[in-house]
Amino acid sequence: MNEQPAALSEEDRDYLTTLGPASLNEGPSTVLDEAWRACLQGAIDRPVGVRRVIWQSWLRSVHAGLDPEDGEYRFVAPADLTATLAANRVLIAAAAQVMRGLLAYNPRGHINLTDAEGTTLHFCGLDLTPIGSRLLESVQGTNCTGLAIVEDRLVYVLAEENFGLGLRQRRMHCAAAPIRDAHGRTLGMLTLTAEPGWFHFHTLGTVQAAAEAVSRQMALQALLQEQQTVLEVLNEGLVVLDEQGCIKALNHYARQLFRVGHDLLGKPFKSLGQSELTEAVLLASGEGVRDLDCTFELHDRSHLACLVSVCPLEQGGRIVSLRENRRIREITRRIIGTQASYTFETIQGRSQAIQDAMHLARIASRSDSTTLILGESGTGKELFAQAIHNASDRCGGPFVAVNCGAIPRDLVQSELFGHVEGAFTGSARGGSAGKFELADGGTIFLDEIGDMSFDAQVSLLRVLQEGEVTRVGAKKSLRVNVRIIAATHRNLSQAVAEGAFREDLYYRLNVLNLTVPPLRMRREDVPLLARHFLARCARSLRKTMHDLSPAALDILSAYHWPGNVRELENVIERATNLAMSELIQPNDLALEIRQRGRPSTWGSSPEPRMAPDLGTHEMNAIIAALTETRGNIRLAAQRLNVSRGGLYNKMSRFGLKVDAFRV
Repeated sequence: MNEQPAALSEEDRDYLTTLGPASLNEGPSTVLDEAWRACLQGAIDRPVGVRRVIWQSWLRSVHAGLDPEDGEYRFVAPADLTATLAANRVLIAAAAQVMRGLLAYNPRGHINLTDAEGTTLHFCGLDLTPIGSRLLESVQGTNCTGLAIVEDRLVYVLAEENFGLGLRQRRMHCAAAPIRDAHGRTLGMLTLTAEPGWFHFHTLGTVQAAAEAVSRQMALQALLQEQQTVLEVLNEGLVVLDEQGCIKALNHYARQLFRVGHDLLGKPFKSLGQSELTEAVLLASGEGVRDLDCTFELHDRSHLACLVSVCPLEQGGRIVSLRENRRIREITRRIIGTQASYTFETIQGRSQAIQDAMHLARIASRSDSTTLILGESGTGKELFAQAIHNASDRCGGPFVAVNCGAIPRDLVQSELFGHVEGAFTGSARGGSAGKFELADGGTIFLDEIGDMSFDAQVSLLRVLQEGEVTRVGAKKSLRVNVRIIAATHRNLSQAVAEGAFREDLYYRLNVLNLTVPPLRMRREDVPLLARHFLARCARSLRKTMHDLSPAALDILSAYHWPGNVRELENVIERATNLAMSELIQPNDLALEIRQRGRPSTWGSSPEPRMAPDLGTHEMNAIIAALTETRGNIRLAAQRLNVSRGGLYNKMSRFGLKVDAFRV
């Protein structure tokens, strides 16, 4: 009796003990037969010799109005059965093998699998319970499977304990045990039916062990499915290798990257494509590889550039993760913001000068040719570059703006063309993509191109000629598809003559060109621009400002605007902050603007007559920038839109020392 399963109730164990092994093989039990008839006739009190669990099941069967002489099976609808079988295909597959093994110990018996609702999913051995038959107690009356579902535990039902007359007369004993998932939820029932001579005490333990084996298999399947789901949803390619470097698994993203299917399972890693990632690197002992820049040549001769990491597994083998460089660039572009926001419709101005510039810009937008935009600082060269990009076929791609004058000369090439790991002291681990790679498929705007170093000019010329970039320290070049728009406030033809700018690069850049006119050459646009900036500043500052007074507009229109549109915007923002009424008045404007914006200051020439005034304005602008940045030359140069070298020259001319601003 020590072999009886612990899952049995105390009453079940005692009953088996009292019954003894020999009684299982005897003929019909008179006690059970008489008790069954009494139950059918309405008896309520449980007779001696009948288990409580059986008596209660009989009572439920009688109260359900079931006919014990009706031995017909009830079936689920065909459509429902198809759906049920499909939903339980993993359970069926896991249980089928265990059921065949269990049948070997009961060759003259029957084993069936049902779902948690009592629908037969699979059976082997004798054809006793057809697929789709419903074995719920409420449908078939007391039976082993139905009772196990009610009790949700291991149960046994002897022949005379069944409710239906057909099952009682069959003279077969049954044992059933629940199959559960990893969380303890019941998935189905495993039921063994055997002739008396094949039904023993250990049969119950065997059925329970079989059900637990299926439960463990289902838990393992759930874990594997969960892991597979995680692998499939990752936004990087994963390839699992065995100890010999052959492919054990690869997720959907990896299959997409390499354009392969599951047929590569079992083949060497190099079957994915040729690369510098050798088997020695893949299978080397140690901590593996982190973020190796690698290019694969695929079967169709195309190239796939990836960052590759190799991680060893404790049980042997490797996991290779691959992140496509193109996707990394897309993520980087989203983070740093590489979209152009301005269009031709957002550029303000009705003057003939600005309309002529926009006409040339629209022509440039219909071409992929390199474009050079000339103009003084603050005229809006980047606005034109953005408008050209947004009106071009590349509008869906990135727009990357680079101020060549703001990048330290020793880092220009790294910033523009990227670098590999270890290329120089302080280089990023795994290397870094340059601005040209980030702009792939779109437009790169090279502002202040005249301040670019001579070495960087050589590399830029290679991009224009070959459409390739080479990261600093790299041996291979990468192809990029980038439209270049350059801009400068310098006279490049003069810089070429002086040897400060490469002549061949100048001609490469100067395919299409346009000049953004200074504000003093388009004075009729000053009121329009001033009102535009006023509306924007008022919204930002949450102030009720309607317009500028006529006197204020006269002053603004007469001013020479050495800082161009950018200066006008700053003047309006300051005036909006200071204004006490709904109209900007002359007193709201800076004293310098009021003094120099008097009509009498100007003659017919568009240029200011007094050079000292321009020098004072420039010195004041430099002092303001250095004060705001606390002597940070790089930031001050960015704000002034000049190179750092140019800023040092101007500071020297005005006798300004940087230490005086570093407080």
